[in-house]
Amino acid sequence: MKENNLFETNLLGLQDNMLNFALTLTADREAAKDLLQETTLRVLDNKEKYYENVNFKGWVFTIMHNIFVNNYRKIVRSQTIIDRTENLYHLNLPQDSGFDTPDGAYTIKEINKAINSFTDEYKVPFSMHVSGYKYEEIAQHLGLPIGTVKSRIFFARKRLQDMLKDFRHYAE
Repeated sequence: MKENNLFETNLLGLQDNMLNFALTLTADREAAKDLLQETTLRVLDNKEKYYENVNFKGWVFTIMHNIFVNNYRKIVRSQTIIDRTENLYHLNLPQDSGFDTPDGAYTIKEINKAINSFTDEYKVPFSMHVSGYKYEEIAQHLGLPIGTVKSRIFFARKRLQDMLKDFRHYAE
């Protein structure tokens, strides 16, 4: 009984961090809340699979990331059109253009859209870092050397800066 209370207390203590991580993944507040709720339920349903010597925060964030990736794959599959011409192109339906603000200024949605265009190899460490993970925690969670984690976060930042340069003339 005491273990259950500690588990649930730890989970409740992570709710703000989980919401921040969900926001970095989804770029939409309502979708982030849905992801948070789905993750919380999944964690509670699978608490018997958690081992005490495992980083709890990392375990929960891995579940959230996996739910997000699986949901994203479902969406992409549902929006993919197969062109039945000779070349059989696979086309994705156009998404929101990102220029929905009157003056074209940066928005969180545009920044998150840029981050979501990264491969998981860069997006996951970068999103975890933005969510408050320390380099050491990210390295341990992903099973990578700390130098690799720092490098990927650095290159993700650099790429994000380069991507957002294209928007600069809209903000002026």
